[in-house]
Amino acid sequence: MTASSAPRSAWSIFVFWAPLAATWLMMAAEGPLLAAIIARLADPKFNLAAYGVAVAFAILVEAPVIMLMSASTALVEDAISFRRLRNFAYALGGVVTAGMGVVLIPPVFRLITQTIIGLDPEVAELTYWALVILLPWPGAIGYRRFYQGLLIRHGKTRLVAYGTVLRLITMTVTALLLYRVDALQGAYVGAAALSAGVCAEAAAGRLMARRTVRGLLATTEPPPDGRELSYSRILTFYYPLALTSVIALIVPPMLTFFMGRGRFPVESLAVYPVVHALSFLFRAMGLSYQEVTIALIGKRFEHRREVGWFAVWLGLAASAAFALIAFTPLADVWFLTISGLTPELAAFAITPTRIFVAIPALSVFASLLRGILVIGEHTRPITWATVVEVALIATLFLLANARTDLVGVTVAVIAFTGGRIVGTIILAAAAHRAQQWRPSEQ
Repeated sequence: MTASSAPRSAWSIFVFWAPLAATWLMMAAEGPLLAAIIARLADPKFNLAAYGVAVAFAILVEAPVIMLMSASTALVEDAISFRRLRNFAYALGGVVTAGMGVVLIPPVFRLITQTIIGLDPEVAELTYWALVILLPWPGAIGYRRFYQGLLIRHGKTRLVAYGTVLRLITMTVTALLLYRVDALQGAYVGAAALSAGVCAEAAAGRLMARRTVRGLLATTEPPPDGRELSYSRILTFYYPLALTSVIALIVPPMLTFFMGRGRFPVESLAVYPVVHALSFLFRAMGLSYQEVTIALIGKRFEHRREVGWFAVWLGLAASAAFALIAFTPLADVWFLTISGLTPELAAFAITPTRIFVAIPALSVFASLLRGILVIGEHTRPITWATVVEVALIATLFLLANARTDLVGVTVAVIAFTGGRIVGTIILAAAAHRAQQWRPSEQ
């Protein structure tokens, strides 16, 4: 039985969602954990900045494979659809890995980091070798997201969480072992831990999906809607999603570029990954909800009321929990004690953290709306909403940076929040229209 045929109630949605949320929360814990380790090694300011830049680049390169989880959750129904989407996923993984290799060609890397971004030379050198260590990252991400989507479609969300437990354990053990190597830079420790963790999770995901794969390969009946999953249909469905991820993931390097030219650039680049990692702990609840919507809302959106109301309460709870840290002395505990920032750097983190409070709720709502559009195979509006969001982020940053005396990291968070609000409004309008048609009628 697939998840789409299961009953709906607040409790059943919670049981389905909770392991996926735990998965994202564990991934969200990676950032603070690694940042805390890097902050306790030599030259923390430069290594934190380099680690943040390297991860931003790696995430941008992996952007095209991000939506493979949503694609396999929505599209894989039988042996033919499994084989074709698997072939597509593998090819895409090879392309993004090659893209990472292009970034690492020294003249290309120097053009990006020194000429375009204007990184401090010491930060640029650390960033290069951290990216070399992260080379397996994009292909492994695509591989594991494809197989995790199969598990989600068949209601096996706990297995997804178990894979992430293995990832977190592998990453933690790797980081702690390398922490003892005195000559190793903190940025390299963080990159090695991330690579080891995601490779372990990818292998585990394939192993845990083996029974699901056998069931799919044994399926001989045609899909319920009678539409065979062709490569042209995959491209039509996936191209807007891949483009959306690419455009959305331009934001971290774009903000890195802007902060590098804003006020207090090194401090901003050092603090932003720590602030972002904290917000990600609460945004993770929303990021996990896109696949929940795809799996549970129904082909004709017959369960939109139950799934929608759960999203409302989830979003409000996520932002309220984040506010409890941002506006209380717990902020000092987080930044000084847990993250290991100096008092000077922690002072730069407080204001942007408070501005970020609305983001967890917006993440839940955006994931709900994207899920509705994906299950309806109306994926193009997702791209347009992201285009507007990114353009507005850039515009707001440039305006605020030119007309105020705010620190670069604060300007970045203001711009990010403003863009996300407008992007979510556009998604809401598109999702409302999408629910007027059934997917089979497109």
